[in-house]
Amino acid sequence: MIKRIFITGLTATVALTITGYVIVGLFYFADGFLGKPINAFVYKYLGQTIPGLGIVIGILIIFILGLLIQISRMRFFRWAYHWAANLFLKIPLVSKIYFPVKRIVDFLFFPPKKDFKSAVLVEYPRKGLYSLGFITNENNIEFSGRGKSKLYNVFIPSSPSPLTGFTIIVEEREVNFLNVSVEEALRLVVSGGLLNPQ
Repeated sequence: MIKRIFITGLTATVALTITGYVIVGLFYFADGFLGKPINAFVYKYLGQTIPGLGIVIGILIIFILGLLIQISRMRFFRWAYHWAANLFLKIPLVSKIYFPVKRIVDFLFFPPKKDFKSAVLVEYPRKGLYSLGFITNENNIEFSGRGKSKLYNVFIPSSPSPLTGFTIIVEEREVNFLNVSVEEALRLVVSGGLLNPQ
């Protein structure tokens, strides 16, 4: 009992410490990237530095870039963005890092718009192997030998990016409904199985 209490406290402390360390480290890294040259200029004329100035300017630059890309009238900016991205991906090994990171970031900030109704398990791609999927709709397709069993459209997401995947059609008796939310199931997919549903 005492050992369990100690381990529980230790894991909570380690998790909080690492989280705080990462957040502080990211703050100083982001602030130092733009903050140092800008603060040097500010210090020269004001005699003091402004902590966090680099982050504020970085956020403004990101917002302005996103605004320029989103505005449909400014097609040049969209073209320039895609041209730069394609050029960037031609650098060796960059595509191996860029695509997985971009897909995870896209998922975090732009969750899938598919109307997932519930999380399920289906025996796929063969008996004895289970794939995590999401019910998207019932299917009324007719074909020879189907019988009267209800069919479901099941989206099988890829990992770590649930934005891509494929759709299979499964009989109701082959669908195992899970007692977990869609959000928890998506976290399992994104983490590659590291984050199990609570």
